[in-house]
Amino acid sequence: MKNSKKFILLALSLIFLLTLTACGGGEESSVEEGHGSELEGAVIVDGSGTVYPLMANIAEEYMTNEAAGVSVQVGRAGSSAGFKKFIPGEIDFSDASRKIKDEEISQLEENGLVFDEDVMEIKLAYDGLTMVINKNNDWAVEMTEEEIVNMYLSGTYNSDDAVLWSDIRSEWPAEEVNFYGPNENHGTFEFFYEVILDEQDIVKTANLQQEYSTLVDLVANDEYAIAFFGYGYYASNTDKLQAVNIDFGEGPVEPALETIGEDLPYAGFTRLVYTYLNLNYAKEKPQVLDYAMYVVSPEGAEKLAGENGFAPLPSDMYAEYYNQLEAIK
Repeated sequence: MKNSKKFILLALSLIFLLTLTACGGGEESSVEEGHGSELEGAVIVDGSGTVYPLMANIAEEYMTNEAAGVSVQVGRAGSSAGFKKFIPGEIDFSDASRKIKDEEISQLEENGLVFDEDVMEIKLAYDGLTMVINKNNDWAVEMTEEEIVNMYLSGTYNSDDAVLWSDIRSEWPAEEVNFYGPNENHGTFEFFYEVILDEQDIVKTANLQQEYSTLVDLVANDEYAIAFFGYGYYASNTDKLQAVNIDFGEGPVEPALETIGEDLPYAGFTRLVYTYLNLNYAKEKPQVLDYAMYVVSPEGAEKLAGENGFAPLPSDMYAEYYNQLEAIK
């Protein structure tokens, strides 16, 4: 009788342990399925140099913490250059510091991709276009939006010869303004030209560069320089540069994570930054879908935007993207 009782107790214990193991195994499997620890392969991203630091940071965190077997390769050819690779299907994601253009959507269709069906637009964060000057510049630390626009427009001042700082305000130095900015490959240039300058010609003496690091160095070594680029590049170079506080009509506003946003004081120079996903590749390649879901997860852009000089979007916007992606698994 005693042996019978022992047998029953032993059997019950074994059943209990097996149940725990099964439950534990199920939870472990769920975690693995969440963000591809078992996945392998490559994810190819290119495009915006402005978005690059954020996307590269997300990729690093993903490969380190979630999917060591996946290689996420992030380039920074520029927004327009990225779309030229994305449209024919050469890359999985195209980062952009401006919205995709109608002609680019038409080119997608010519290549058999229907926008919103085969391509997903993902808003990543807010960026603030930042005007930067040399550390020794003690006169142009505050400027109006109108002054910024006029100084960069061809023909507003005596730009056939040179624009002088004293042309903008008479009390400023009678020294030539050395204009810098990113070149036409970059969405930042297109945003500046199309939105800020309202598609009017940029000043003829502007020196436009491909690399943002080059722009940082040029301004850092030129007392009479001014340049424009995304807030993140300024935030990571505050030891070399200073930002111009912009007066949009209610007093000077400093570009900062707390002021950048569509309904915040720096709204006049605020823009969205994006990534565009080829949904066909996301359906065909599990690692592409998994990485896309990580980008819009709480551990992705929402968490890392601020660390890279961007203001994050509301949490529910990222959650909506995540649900859309989860639905195609």
